[in-house]
Amino acid sequence: MFSNLLVICVGNICRSPMAEAMFRQRVQAPGVQISSAGIHAMLCAPMDPLAREVLKTHQVPAHHHEARQVDRQMLREAELILLMEQAQMQSILKLAPEARGKVFLIGKWQHELEIADPYRRPKLAFEQTFEHLSRCVDDWLPYLQSGVTR
Repeated sequence: MFSNLLVICVGNICRSPMAEAMFRQRVQAPGVQISSAGIHAMLCAPMDPLAREVLKTHQVPAHHHEARQVDRQMLREAELILLMEQAQMQSILKLAPEARGKVFLIGKWQHELEIADPYRRPKLAFEQTFEHLSRCVDDWLPYLQSGVTR
């Protein structure tokens, strides 16, 4: 079982905190640390209001969130690192080449689905992001509980 999950997007105010909240709600295994960060984080910014609103609409508790910049230490400590877009892989592996093998798209089990950034878009874009992330999170749950990846 993985005990440390890190979810990454660009600014750490929309996609990754939404996914973090969904994982926190759905992971049943005790002792799993779930966090998020951004490649170009909007440091200390709260979760986007539309992201928070969409989570609330779907009864997903939104924890207190402050955007943070991903760093090499976070990548070292994480046992599983989930990204939103393939292009983010290069940034992460450049920062921490040793992370190879534990970095995957969050949409891996959805035919390598990339999650579009809803930042500065209407609420409908955040709803679509929620729907995509919801399926992806559910697809990862068995692997988080068993610790197996393919």
